Amino acid sequence: MMKKKSISSSKASLVLFLCQMISALDVPLDLSQPPTITQQSPKDYIVDPRENIVIQCEAKGKPPPSFSWTRNGTHFDIDKDAQVTMKPNSGTLVINIMNGGKAEAYEGVYQCTARNERGAAISNNIVIRPSRSPLWTKEKLEPNQVREGDSLVLHCRPPVGLPPPIIFWMDNAFQRLPQSERVSQGLNGDLYFSNVQPEDTREDYICYARFNHTQTIQQKQPISVKVFSMDSLNDTIAANLSDTDIYGAKPVTERQPILLTPTGSTSTKVELRGNVLLLECIAAGLPTPVIRWIKEGGELPANRTFFENFKKTLKIIDVSEADSGNYKCIARNILGSAHHVISVTVKAAPYWITAPRNLVLSPGEDGTLICRANGNPKPNISWLANGVPIAIAPEDPSRKVDGDTIIFSHVQERSSAVYQCNASNEYGYLLANAFVNVLAEPPRILTPANKLYQVIADSPALLDCAYFGSPKPEIEWFKGVKGSILSGSEYVFHDNGTLEIPVAQKDSTGTYTCVARNELGKIQNEVQLEVKDPTMIIKQPEYKVIQRYGHVSFECIIKHDSTLLPTVIWLKDNDELPDDERFLVGKDNLTIMNVTDKDDGTYTCIVNTTLDSVSASAVLTVVARPNPPFDLELTGQLERSVELSWIPGDENNSPITNFVIEYEDGLHEPGVWHYQTEVPGTQTTVQLKLSPYVNYSFRVIAVNEIGRSQPSEPSEQYLTKSANPDENPSNVQGIGSEPDNLVITWESLKGFQSNGPGLQYKVSWRQKDVDDEWTSVIVANVSKYIVSGTPTFVPYEIKVQALNDLGYAPEPSEVIGHSGEDLPMVAPGNVQVHVINSTLAKVHWDPVPLKTVRGHLQGYKVYYWKVQSLSRRSRRHVEKKILTFRGNKTFGMLPGLEPYSSYKLNVRVVNGKGEGPASPDKVFKTPEGVPSSPSFLKITNPTLDSLTLEWGSPTHPNGVLTSYILKFQPINNTHELGPLVEIRIPANESSLILKNLNYSTRYKFYFNAQTSVGSGSQITEEAVTIMDEAMASRQVDIATQGWFIGLMCAVALLILILLIVCFIRRNKGGKYPVKEKEDAHADPEIQPMKEDDGTFGEYSDAEDHKPLKKGSRTPSDRTVKKEDSDDSLVDYGEGVNGQFNEDGSFIGQYSGKKEKEPAEGNESSEAPSPVNAMNSFV
Repeated sequence: MMKKKSISSSKASLVLFLCQMISALDVPLDLSQPPTITQQSPKDYIVDPRENIVIQCEAKGKPPPSFSWTRNGTHFDIDKDAQVTMKPNSGTLVINIMNGGKAEAYEGVYQCTARNERGAAISNNIVIRPSRSPLWTKEKLEPNQVREGDSLVLHCRPPVGLPPPIIFWMDNAFQRLPQSERVSQGLNGDLYFSNVQPEDTREDYICYARFNHTQTIQQKQPISVKVFSMDSLNDTIAANLSDTDIYGAKPVTERQPILLTPTGSTSTKVELRGNVLLLECIAAGLPTPVIRWIKEGGELPANRTFFENFKKTLKIIDVSEADSGNYKCIARNILGSAHHVISVTVKAAPYWITAPRNLVLSPGEDGTLICRANGNPKPNISWLANGVPIAIAPEDPSRKVDGDTIIFSHVQERSSAVYQCNASNEYGYLLANAFVNVLAEPPRILTPANKLYQVIADSPALLDCAYFGSPKPEIEWFKGVKGSILSGSEYVFHDNGTLEIPVAQKDSTGTYTCVARNELGKIQNEVQLEVKDPTMIIKQPEYKVIQRYGHVSFECIIKHDSTLLPTVIWLKDNDELPDDERFLVGKDNLTIMNVTDKDDGTYTCIVNTTLDSVSASAVLTVVARPNPPFDLELTGQLERSVELSWIPGDENNSPITNFVIEYEDGLHEPGVWHYQTEVPGTQTTVQLKLSPYVNYSFRVIAVNEIGRSQPSEPSEQYLTKSANPDENPSNVQGIGSEPDNLVITWESLKGFQSNGPGLQYKVSWRQKDVDDEWTSVIVANVSKYIVSGTPTFVPYEIKVQALNDLGYAPEPSEVIGHSGEDLPMVAPGNVQVHVINSTLAKVHWDPVPLKTVRGHLQGYKVYYWKVQSLSRRSRRHVEKKILTFRGNKTFGMLPGLEPYSSYKLNVRVVNGKGEGPASPDKVFKTPEGVPSSPSFLKITNPTLDSLTLEWGSPTHPNGVLTSYILKFQPINNTHELGPLVEIRIPANESSLILKNLNYSTRYKFYFNAQTSVGSGSQITEEAVTIMDEAMASRQVDIATQGWFIGLMCAVALLILILLIVCFIRRNKGGKYPVKEKEDAHADPEIQPMKEDDGTFGEYSDAEDHKPLKKGSRTPSDRTVKKEDSDDSLVDYGEGVNGQFNEDGSFIGQYSGKKEKEPAEGNESSEAPSPVNAMNSFV
């Protein structure tokens, strides 16, 4: 939450100015004027009888006034009383009490008169009364014996003091007695009990009266109260009471409300306007009644109505005649209600409507004094002149009295006087002095010359021009040296001469001139106005939520007028920051280190200048894990349930989301706490289900968004009674560990599940589907029992039942188990193999009879291995492979076979004990496949027109080789490709001499082997025929010449310089001619990428295995088709790693990588051209 407020000093000045406007124009003290009372004591003046009495009366006038006093309506000669003195140049009386005087002797009504040659002013009637704080009268107080549930009133009856004392009730230890809806103090000081309870019994109910004026406290004698409950009455004193005694042994009964105060059904109340209205209703009843207030025929006044003393007191402040009416209090409980109506009448002592104001006139002028007041009843208005009733005062022909107005016509200097207006009714009076001063004075300006006013932009500017003159001068304002008279709606001209600029702007800055003139003269004065930029908080503090012990920072960045010096103050909850080094105040921030709970609150940044003040606030919320719950209580204890209640700890500003309840079993697992349940954070009670024979303790953990609280203190322990077990062991199983036994296992019950001492288990079993009786045995608190001598792998019905010293658990459910397994007895029969292709075969077998499995059938295992390769007739180390087929499958796929090979396999059945005997070995052969690539290709003995090729046979022929295929094509210096030549070579050859080749020419060779199935993978190689000797000699001669070496170095240097220039220009964003020409012509032959297939058009080593054709820079897209297989991968067994081609063979395991066939046609592959290289560079 964030708020911002701004207080401008100019606005405060405006308020002060408006207050000044309502007072009459002051006459400078250097001019003749009648007396004016400036200070006097209050009308009702209660004095401390131990101190001197000071009765104030101060006045001003010219000449200075003299003072006199009356006491009780007659002249008070202070010179005749040695105890009374008057202060010099003052009318204030000092009555010396501390040196022997008695305050009671000076009680009375005093009035002061201040007089000079122009008139006399009088003070109010001041009633002097010494304060009184009398002692309580001695009285014998009988003990109050009262029955539980009855009402009671303890009377205070304080002594009558002046002023009345403040009443409160305390005990002997000076501690205030607690009050509530049931017990409370009335307005008269009595202590009311709506109904008494046993805890009200005590002997020290003491009423105290505090007299603030004398700073004394008086104490009443202690009052004793003894409350008898019905049980104590029956047990102790019932025998001593008669049948008619009020303490008959009746039960405490509920009673409907009755009013203890006020009594009756109606009452009246008179209150004076402006005072506080207090109405009270206190009721007896059981249960304690609740009080409600209404105003008949209307609403209780908003913003002025308050309820006190647990709504037993209705308080309305600043009452007016509109608050008169009937107010009803209603006391209600579950048995009924009672009510009382208070008729309120609001009267009013006189109050001013228009008080008379001093009147300054020049000779010959006219004027009026007006005195208007109101009240209830309407006040009487009377006039006095110089303290004398106007009817007997000296006559003045210029004066005429007309009710509440005195009219003056053509006044002369002798018309100066002080007039008093008195407005009175039965509730009080008002007295006001107002003089008429007849003067002839030229204008004078009282505001200092060249006074500087500074205001904030967009706020009012008030430029003073306090003046005096008689007749009253006229005021005009000008701006600047030669400015015209100010007028218009942007200015406000006040009667006291002040110029108001309601919304001052920066251009309002300047010099302003005030001119005052009347018929006797003229005067002017200049003032200066400066308009400043407002102070602003441009980065306000923001609402922060921080965890305990963290750090937090509030920002307060300001902008202000450069000529103003701001001061920044930080407050916490509208008070100074704590004196704590953790609070670090920076230039424009406040940082709090190691935040604690007490730092929670509202932080306000206040920026003050001499002209304005701005502030911004933000709330800091400190959050933490909740405090642990406390006061855990167990109620409603039953055999299988209990109610747990608790009081939540402080949530630390983060609402509690839930409570976790844990329990400890002190009987079985002391010190170990277990989760029981959890409830929402709004719940503080829970009904808990219990188990028998557990010594429970509970604790509660509160959880909020920050985390979990510490656990509460444990509750009291509660031991539940023992009982039969409610449940049996779980996870009962029967699995044999040997062929002739049955191992029965189960999960034991936990300690609290035993429900009582002596936990044991009854283990029962019988063979399934055989008419056998149950065999049972009772074992101790274990989790396993072994039955020996069982047949091999037969089903058993098993059950395990819990029991303790009190009896058995409910009948358990039965489970099926099996005795121990043995190895299978027979092998699968009718094993058949179907060869699908050169690398894949499918095997079938007949299932074995289940009774021969002698255990849980887990599946079949196929063992297979390669005997020999049919192409080489050579044996090698036999590596058996195993495939497992789960369940009762009777076929499977054998992948990854080698082509043209002889294999054997057998099949075995598997159970939990192991494998059975193997079926007879089955022999099968795989057909031929394509060979792998030749093992090597070497090119030797280059001559001008021939090359010698040597090769090795394929590592994996995968069949009988029929021939080798050799393809080759030339690659010339212009990157044009010659024709592709193909040669078929007999399978028994291992070398070949190629003749009739071009000299000094590069050739690329593609070589692979073939079987009857097809061609295998190819290998590639390149070679160059040599040059003839003459050409070589010429080239060597040129290459060894010095001039040729120098020329080549110069060309290389020039190319390097050109590349550097191009690189620099490219970095600067410029173009160069080669680039522009390329962009303009866009030759498709030199583009870096072809549009049709998106492949790069440059010669790449990655394409070395592809034959190149003239006229094309990329080979055509040719793919090698692979054999399809109808078998699904789900038919393959488990345990063989690797991926398979569609024909079922392992990818890359037994055959070399296949390469694409060389493309037909006249395609070519070019090396990168210089232009392409440049394009790549730039």
